Amino acid sequence: QVHLVESGGGLVQAGGSLRLSCAASGRAFSSYSVGWFRQAPGKEREFVVAYNWSGNWTYYADFVKGRFTISRDNAKNTVYLQMNSLKPEDTAVYYCAARPGLPNNYASHYDYWGQGTQVTVSS
Repeated sequence: QVHLVESGGGLVQAGGSLRLSCAASGRAFSSYSVGWFRQAPGKEREFVVAYNWSGNWTYYADFVKGRFTISRDNAKNTVYLQMNSLKPEDTAVYYCAARPGLPNNYASHYDYWGQGTQVTVSS
């Protein structure tokens, strides 16, 4: 069993930054991939970035390239999502998810999910 806990969300003005954390526990994650997804009110869950734990494969959605960066701390089993130049349209609940094997951008392919953290960007 894998347990994921997100944190770091909040309210920020447009152009500001936030760093989200996803703390993982329960299994060794060297063979797992982690993805970040987001869901705005009334919209479907949307892929943001996916990352394999070894760090040699990362895939960003086009709308976050150059603004968001994923990283990890192996000692803490934690993945971070640094979000810069935030826009009001980035407002959503952000979820981290994990799956064994290679990362991809399909939410249905991820087996484990955190509870989500709210990000609100004011204009």
